[in-house]
Amino acid sequence: MNSQHHDVSVRPELLEEIKLYKTAQEREKYDNQAELYAVIKTLQCLEKAYIKDSVLPKEYTAACSKLLVQNKAAFKQVKCEEFPNVESFMKSMRLNCPAALERIKEDRPITIKDDKGSTSRGIADIVSLFITVMDRLRLDIRACDELLHDVTDLHSTMSRLSMIPSDFEGKVKVDEWYRILRDMSAHETLDENQARQMICDFEAAYAAFNRLLQSH
Repeated sequence: MNSQHHDVSVRPELLEEIKLYKTAQEREKYDNQAELYAVIKTLQCLEKAYIKDSVLPKEYTAACSKLLVQNKAAFKQVKCEEFPNVESFMKSMRLNCPAALERIKEDRPITIKDDKGSTSRGIADIVSLFITVMDRLRLDIRACDELLHDVTDLHSTMSRLSMIPSDFEGKVKVDEWYRILRDMSAHETLDENQARQMICDFEAAYAAFNRLLQSH
């Protein structure tokens, strides 16, 4: 015991924290890998929760669609010669998440049938865009140029999906906000009342879209 105390007092470097990185670039690399790791683990937990019937189908569909979008964004930051695909990353990190890997390969929630067409992809995109826009608004992001792109994508995707009637209440609300934002200048922002109303309208539109999915 005395010799151990003596070593530490003579060699204070033994008490120094060991860092994984030495440069900002290395730190960013590890941060990006940690984000991808977390998304895959979360997706695995979500799949197991759905199998155990611990989460409602519509909640699962929304969460899974969002995680698949986040997975793509996170993997873009990690992709390299060492990790050409998600599977190679998982093997290297000893990530035993078979359900998550299956979901990533299929690129759609298990609740959405693969009709070999654009419907399943469109539904997943709509779910993801609804969540993205509502998250931005809840973070007090109100600038036109930070909202218009996603709202435009949502508007056009809903217009293309044949299962959505043209007079569908959710589509009508999205179309109204698309026109409002389109007519604004890029630097303009929504005021507090507009932002609150937009969140309210999008939550109602999203709920209506989920009801539409359940009726098919």
